[in-house]
Amino acid sequence: MNRTLKLFLAGPLAAALLAGCSLLPEKIDETKGWSVQRLYSEAKDSMNDGNYQTALGYLDKIQARYPFGRYAQQAQLDTIYVQFKDGEPDAAIAAADRFIKANPRHPYVDYAYYMKGMANFERSNTLIERLVPSDRAKTDTATARQAYNDFTELARKFPNSPYAEDARQRLLFLHNSLAAYEVNVANYYLQRGAYVAAADRAAHVLANYARTPATENALGILTQAYIKMGMPKLAADSLRVLERNYPQSPELPKLNALINSAG
Repeated sequence: MNRTLKLFLAGPLAAALLAGCSLLPEKIDETKGWSVQRLYSEAKDSMNDGNYQTALGYLDKIQARYPFGRYAQQAQLDTIYVQFKDGEPDAAIAAADRFIKANPRHPYVDYAYYMKGMANFERSNTLIERLVPSDRAKTDTATARQAYNDFTELARKFPNSPYAEDARQRLLFLHNSLAAYEVNVANYYLQRGAYVAAADRAAHVLANYARTPATENALGILTQAYIKMGMPKLAADSLRVLERNYPQSPELPKLNALINSAG
């Protein structure tokens, strides 16, 4: 087939295809002409029903069509919540950051800080629920620490916020959970004969998580690590601290026996 014939056939074919496309019905936007009040009402109903993607569509339309005023700002706040509930923590955090940057003095900016913390808190659940994965030394605790920082910032900047008390409770939980994780890492090293690493990790717990329940176990691990490293004086010192602060610790008989046998 020569080039002229190919062009002859291609022309009518392209025209037919274009005509076919023009015959396709245009997608009708049922929300066209809706007031901002109606859009927001539909968004709220969808949120209440758990239809988060539908709700997000309405909220996006509010921000696109009515970018100024209280409805736009409320839509931005609701977007944070919707993304969080829809299992999109990264998107929720990004939406919270945008709101905080654009509206630093908004009366409800504390909510954006709180939801940012909640998104990181939920992402850290793997650490909090399991505490000790198969490889303790390589677990990323960044999201738990970021949640801790988020709630700390909320409690510091907005101490009278209705979300502040919940943030403080979550801070306590995160602090204790991170301490427990560090103790498990120290024990992991201890059980594998990495005594220097075990002692360093236990000392880290004592220095940074002194008022948590993990302190008792950290002192026990530190004592054992010192015994294994041939440092009886340091082992005795850590054991005395354990005896003074936790006289009912079930580890005391075993640790005393170890020190005595070490001579």
